[in-house]
Amino acid sequence: MLVGIMSDTHDHMGKIRRAVAEMRAAGVEVVLHAGDFISPLTFDCMKDLGVPLHGVYGNNDGETLLLQERYAAIGGLHARFFKIRLDGLRFIVTHDDTVVDSLARSGDYDVVVYGHTHRVDVRKVGGTDVINPGEVCGYCTGRSTVVVYDTGLRASRVIELD
Repeated sequence: MLVGIMSDTHDHMGKIRRAVAEMRAAGVEVVLHAGDFISPLTFDCMKDLGVPLHGVYGNNDGETLLLQERYAAIGGLHARFFKIRLDGLRFIVTHDDTVVDSLARSGDYDVVVYGHTHRVDVRKVGGTDVINPGEVCGYCTGRSTVVVYDTGLRASRVIELD
């Protein structure tokens, strides 16, 4: 199974459209978003994914009620943590970078997905894959990225959106 992973879209509609196009081209079956959508307007781009999207709120997300309402049509948004089992693997998604290593070392999850830092981080902690896809928006690092994760191979591929 291919899982699309993105974070920190920050209302950059052009980059969001590019991320959606890359996810569709890669053939992902679900998308996980690690927060900082910013406004409900982002849904207008994300609705074209064609697959479920599950995400968490980030520290900059406002209008959480309207975000929740709009994204319910394609999956859903969750408060601080979201757990899901995909292809037999236990995923947890958060925006909070301060808890990542503890979650990974706990042994409770096969994959820990996080955002907030705007920097790509793909590594292993024991038997757990840790993934920060970086930022879609490109505002902080100048690099716009997403990740496609293959659950069968337990491998990540970073995709540059520029």
